[in-house]
Amino acid sequence: MQMLMAMKKQQFSLLVVEDDDVDVMNIKRALKKNELDLPFDRAANGLEALEILNQKFQVNGNLDKMVILLDLNMPKMNGIEFLQALRNDDRFRALPVVVLTTSAQQQDLEAAYNLNVAGYIVKPVEFYRFVEVMKVVSCYWSLCAMPM
Repeated sequence: MQMLMAMKKQQFSLLVVEDDDVDVMNIKRALKKNELDLPFDRAANGLEALEILNQKFQVNGNLDKMVILLDLNMPKMNGIEFLQALRNDDRFRALPVVVLTTSAQQQDLEAAYNLNVAGYIVKPVEFYRFVEVMKVVSCYWSLCAMPM
């Protein structure tokens, strides 16, 4: 554990693609509980997420150190459709995506991993477990080398 603490942590931003306001509130609360102050954008569906990514790319010319937390069950453009669009766009193909969903169905898991997600997490029901999940996700991505 001391070795992990000694490694240089990197700041990253989150794009949360989630239609449920309660789940978004839980993510924010879990980040705060873990004393994590991460830049945070939210999209309520895949179409909104693509708009945000396009806007950020136009302003910055890249999307450095961004991690996407993605729900699968959303209106307009669901998570799998969003992943397909993301992976077909050279600008966004390499963005890390962690699926955070209520779906434990095998076909969703396989579809997500076939579209190169970095992880697939079934949302825990208990808030204390949600806090643990957000801590692990943030610790992992703060230690990962990400393109500049």
